[in-house]
Amino acid sequence: MGTLVIDSSNPGAWEDGRSRALEALGAGQSIIIPTDTVYGIACDAFSPEAVNALLSHKGRGRHMPPPVLVASAEDVSRLVRTIPDGARALMEQMWPGGVTVIFEAAADVEWDLGETQGTVAIRMPDHPVALDLLRESGPLAVSSANLTGQHSSLTIDEALDQFGDAISVYVDAGPVGHAYADAPGNPGSTIVDATEVASGGPWRVIRQGVVPWEDVKAVTGGEWEQ
Repeated sequence: MGTLVIDSSNPGAWEDGRSRALEALGAGQSIIIPTDTVYGIACDAFSPEAVNALLSHKGRGRHMPPPVLVASAEDVSRLVRTIPDGARALMEQMWPGGVTVIFEAAADVEWDLGETQGTVAIRMPDHPVALDLLRESGPLAVSSANLTGQHSSLTIDEALDQFGDAISVYVDAGPVGHAYADAPGNPGSTIVDATEVASGGPWRVIRQGVVPWEDVKAVTGGEWEQ
């Protein structure tokens, strides 16, 4: 079938390209999409076969489940067991943006993201192309577009260099990550764990990324454990 690179900056190309991207997702394929932090490799979050294929593309096992991207904070209520007050404040003030929150997953959601221990990591990205696609596709399992152990991709060419024709659809939005140019290295989103907060436990910092965890703490309040 070959590799399709879609120029999302061209309205005409993106109108057709969005349909092509959605078709690939609907067929259980992984595609490359832009986010505000790095490029991501994305698939249907509710297809176990698609998620396993995504992990295989990256060279990962099920012990490293992908996060889920959503188009709005309202989507979260359908995916998680409970949203602590601090997490709700975080979503209101820092989403869309570079913070991923780990919640207890809702028991009635039919998906298999890997060995999650009943949790799910969720983020609303601050990128218009990603949000446009997510509004049409629904929640997507998305991991950074890189082979395990390699650098995350900040351009579509870097993603192409790593995945080549193993991925059939690439959505090009130019260089990404510029909103976090002062962040050290190329770390992706900051990941915080809220799974114990509702029962009185602390927040935990899982990964320091583009947003300082102290800024997250200032919004959420509560006890924190690094």
